[in-house]
Amino acid sequence: MDLKGKKVLVAGFGKTGIAVCRFLLLQGAEVKVSEKKSRDKIVGITEWSKKGVEFETGWHNPKSFLEADLIIPSPGIPFIPELKKAEEEEIPIFSEVELAFRFLNGKIVGITGSNGKSTVTTLTYRILKEAGLQSFLAGNIGTPLISFVEKSTKDDIYVTELSSFQLTHIKKFSCDISLFLNITPDHIDWHKGFKNYFSAKKKLIFNQKKDGAAILNRDDKKVWGLRNRGPSRIFGFSRKTHPVPGCYLENGHIKLYTKKEENLMKTSDIPLLGIHNQENVMASALVGHIHGIALKKIKESIQKFTGLEHRMEIVRNVQGIDFYNDSKATNIDAALKSIQSFDREIILILGGKDKGGDFVSLRKGIKKRVKKIILMGEAREKIHKDLGGIVAEETADSMQEAVKLSFTSAGKGDIVLLAPACTSFDMFESFEHRGKAFKKEVNSLQEELNRKKA
Repeated sequence: MDLKGKKVLVAGFGKTGIAVCRFLLLQGAEVKVSEKKSRDKIVGITEWSKKGVEFETGWHNPKSFLEADLIIPSPGIPFIPELKKAEEEEIPIFSEVELAFRFLNGKIVGITGSNGKSTVTTLTYRILKEAGLQSFLAGNIGTPLISFVEKSTKDDIYVTELSSFQLTHIKKFSCDISLFLNITPDHIDWHKGFKNYFSAKKKLIFNQKKDGAAILNRDDKKVWGLRNRGPSRIFGFSRKTHPVPGCYLENGHIKLYTKKEENLMKTSDIPLLGIHNQENVMASALVGHIHGIALKKIKESIQKFTGLEHRMEIVRNVQGIDFYNDSKATNIDAALKSIQSFDREIILILGGKDKGGDFVSLRKGIKKRVKKIILMGEAREKIHKDLGGIVAEETADSMQEAVKLSFTSAGKGDIVLLAPACTSFDMFESFEHRGKAFKKEVNSLQEELNRKKA
């Protein structure tokens, strides 16, 4: 693919947009950025303008989209009218990973799903890296894939987290190993329905080649239903059945079966909390197994992995009450799995910006495990309506208030759990910002109690 002299429009100038611009300039393309932010809010615009990037700010000019030879929208930019019109005019629209794929050397392990992507991506990367393979962490979790192109070699393995936003605009992008972890309604507001969301995700499997491998969740009917839809060899992982070839749970042990059954480890040896993390371990272990890594090495990497920040993260114990930060539980299924991970009573902090989900599906899990809900954010009225007062509720207008209400509502031995089931963008910049705010308030609570005690 020759980009020299081509007019390429980059829609959005965040982390991915910047990486794309850097690559395009190296390829000799004529680069233009269309960004809805005002010029004064774009960091580094003067520097990039000097490098030859043209900027239009404050809006998306339809003319710029129609004049482009190629359009690269940043992840998260919805299918705006300007993109739709460009598509109708048959102007190519590539996601950043599609562009990277056209130039990248090495192999790609691509990971998607509604939940668990970041955990599986990081754990898989560590299993490969610690076994001595030339592995890199890429995609939605870390460095954009395009940033690796210039120095990539045939021996590289790029463990890449892939969102539905990135997969929406792929054409030829194909992974050597794909992992489809699960599928539940998510980003329904962006995709305008579950069907479109699932269609984007399915491309990961459909685009693979015959010599590839696809790792699918045997316990997810929709995901497992894709096993005959792509040309790759299929591996399953399951907590309920014994897929062969695959990875499964049997009598408290995780076992792998490709040519023969082999015992990997006891579930009690997994440092990550929750049954969903048993599934995450299975998926990651399969990648290592396919690469020929000894089971002992895979087990060692798993046992050293204590998880990621904002994902079932223990913050601290305050007067016998454990505070857990699962701010990354940005959809309903993730929040439900978080709730199900505990066998003690929970004070649940719930709410944020709604993504179009149905909170009714939380009712059963909440009724079984949750003592009280603290509602916050834009979605709190909808959540209250969907849950119908099945447990006690209070509302909070800030994270500080939410933490204090949770503490006064909890008893010794209880859990205070931040698992919002919503995005953070009504009150916070990101789920990380929300999680840090929660941890800050928990620590402040302890400090306040210490002062009173003194």
